[in-house]
Amino acid sequence: MRVWEEDESPYRQIVNIIKDRGLNTRRVGVEERLRFFIYSGVKKEAPGVDFTDAEVVTAGCRMFKSPAEIALMQRAMDITLAAFRAAFDTFREGMTQDELRGNIAAAHRALGAPGGGASVSFGQFTAFPHGSIEPQRLKQGDVIQVDGGCKVEGYESDITRTTVFGKASQRQIDVWNLEKQAQAAAFAAAKIGAPCEVVDAAARKVITDAGFGPDYKVPGLPHRTGHGIGLDGHEWTNFVRGNKTPLAAGMCFSDEPMIAIYGEFGIRLEDCIYMTDAGPKWFTQPSPSIDKPFA
Repeated sequence: MRVWEEDESPYRQIVNIIKDRGLNTRRVGVEERLRFFIYSGVKKEAPGVDFTDAEVVTAGCRMFKSPAEIALMQRAMDITLAAFRAAFDTFREGMTQDELRGNIAAAHRALGAPGGGASVSFGQFTAFPHGSIEPQRLKQGDVIQVDGGCKVEGYESDITRTTVFGKASQRQIDVWNLEKQAQAAAFAAAKIGAPCEVVDAAARKVITDAGFGPDYKVPGLPHRTGHGIGLDGHEWTNFVRGNKTPLAAGMCFSDEPMIAIYGEFGIRLEDCIYMTDAGPKWFTQPSPSIDKPFA
């Protein structure tokens, strides 16, 4: 058993752990998510080592989840959905996005998942895919968009719910329903063996056929239809044009096409799926309607 010296470099400790385990240190693979300061520190302590990109190994391994991993993700999804339900009961005229964000975090803590965060947008700011830091106060007729998740034993959830405070306009209802059709089309296209890009194409076709876009132009869908999820909120692989990776059992993705209309509002519905031998399964059931964000 190795005894560490108090003043020993933490990077030297890493190098020595590798040596103590009898591993070959002449060539070391670096995982894509490793922070640069760790890589740099270890490299300085091991100048004779050839460091190489290990993404081809690590991303491929992490892309496929075991039943135990999927169960942990399911728990995280269930907690986030319950937290959103609780927070949506706190809507009130004049509340800020920070106030609602705080209510969501508090609900996650109460449900045993501290650290559950969310991006919250009201009104015209819901058109921005990543929200806005512009101060916002909720008013009647505003679209409300909440996108967030939590971790359970390191495994992530990611859900978006979009609704309206008060009575929705016909324009908001029509765009919301179109987004729901796009999300459903993506789910239907996610078949075992199909290239990931066909899922993006299916969702995008629904949106462009309705007169939005085309392609990634706005008003329309300005981003990929979905991303991989697991130990990170965004990991390989993606529902995006050009991705020929075939779908296989164990893969997990978000299904979140979005319709962004700058100056008006945006609608994003996001639920995650996991692939089985029989096809895709929802972690959480999609929203039924604009005034019923929870199934």
